[in-house]
Amino acid sequence: MSVVAGWENFYVIVGSSAGALIGLQFVVMTLIATRPIGPGRSQGADAFATPTIVHFGTVLLLSAIACAPWQKFLWLAISYRVLGLLGMVYELIVIRRMRTQKAYQPVFEDWVFQALLPLAAYATLAASAWLSVLYSSAAMFGVAAAALILLFVGIHNAWDAVTYHIFIGKHERE
Repeated sequence: MSVVAGWENFYVIVGSSAGALIGLQFVVMTLIATRPIGPGRSQGADAFATPTIVHFGTVLLLSAIACAPWQKFLWLAISYRVLGLLGMVYELIVIRRMRTQKAYQPVFEDWVFQALLPLAAYATLAASAWLSVLYSSAAMFGVAAAALILLFVGIHNAWDAVTYHIFIGKHERE
């Protein structure tokens, strides 16, 4: 397990950040929940809010997996493969939800941060896990890149959601 040695601090920092951001996201969503729910808004939440929590949760889980006392690197790699493949399937569901919801018309930035970057991160995670058999040290950088992409995508999307709800809420009150 010398491949994982040296990554502990990275995953403690990244995992702690993801955990804190999950809590913050719940606080923000609770505050936003006081607003009346308009038609089709729950579809918008499924397409735009839930994936943010899933991405933060994935980063937290990646960090926990990396810090677990694995006896063999193979089990770590299998965990990453499964998580990467499940993430890719989930992103396809998110893309379908984005296309079918009627609450909001996604713009280019939404497609990049809600669909393209997360799908690329989960694909990088899965590919890194597959490559870890041959290039274990290099593959760990791919896993780390996937974790950071998901973390920063989550931060962007959470900020985007908050500003959207603030300005839409202000517009509706006026």
